[in-house]
Amino acid sequence: MTKGQMEAEIGEAIIKFEKEYMGRGPAETKTYIIKDMILVRLKGVLTPAEEQLAKTAEGTHLIKRTRVELLEGARLLLENIIYKITDCHIKSLHTDISTKSGERIIIFILDQNLEDKF
Repeated sequence: MTKGQMEAEIGEAIIKFEKEYMGRGPAETKTYIIKDMILVRLKGVLTPAEEQLAKTAEGTHLIKRTRVELLEGARLLLENIIYKITDCHIKSLHTDISTKSGERIIIFILDQNLEDKF
């Protein structure tokens, strides 16, 4: 598998995860493999209700907290998705969401350098 093929497969798997686990898929996803990191950028992830909540500071904090908690709750599922595609274990997972742009990033730090596999 090439780097581009692996990035595409990860992106498709994350879209499927977002639809099935979070209830809505992103409008667009781009995945980047950088040494021992996978960076997934998701655009258009906010629901209409979240867009309304994002109009206040309190709503923005609520969205961010909820999205982080949901992703942490699904960590084992995400670890399995990434392992199936990369044959690497996740050392750490980082995420953030912008309530202004409706974008979310997920960064997976792996136990080995993926670029060595290509």
